[in-house]
Amino acid sequence: MFTNPFTSRAGLWWKLPLAAFAGLRVRRLDESGAEVSLPAGWKTQNPFGSTYFAAQAMAAEMSTGAAALWFIEQSGASVSSLVTSLSAQFTKKAVSEARFVFSDGAQMRAAIAQAVRTGAPVVYKARSVGTQRDGSQIADFTIEWSFKKRA
Repeated sequence: MFTNPFTSRAGLWWKLPLAAFAGLRVRRLDESGAEVSLPAGWKTQNPFGSTYFAAQAMAAEMSTGAAALWFIEQSGASVSSLVTSLSAQFTKKAVSEARFVFSDGAQMRAAIAQAVRTGAPVVYKARSVGTQRDGSQIADFTIEWSFKKRA
């Protein structure tokens, strides 16, 4: 769903309408992780003229969540996933389009495989780093996921 532009947009409007409205796009989804773009502008702007922190959090979570859903699908098992914690460091005012990158796909895949193998919940902390067009870092998110094989 995430790699085809048509099904990606339709899926966002169906399952995550706020992300669709904000203009989030999965730009890359592969074995290493995922990259999500977040446009700047009136739909994601706060009263101070920069990108609202909640829009950044949505993009960061999507970069880790798209990878999680893809890895779960590839596992062939029925696995539940839940965000259990989120923390962030904001390092620079976000004023242009941003990209949020999750690049530790191998470790996430291993956590999902462990959950499938053991049947016990596995907690995995995924890191997503946001940068602007000029390459400067704007935020560093840690999203904690819990994976558990369904009975």
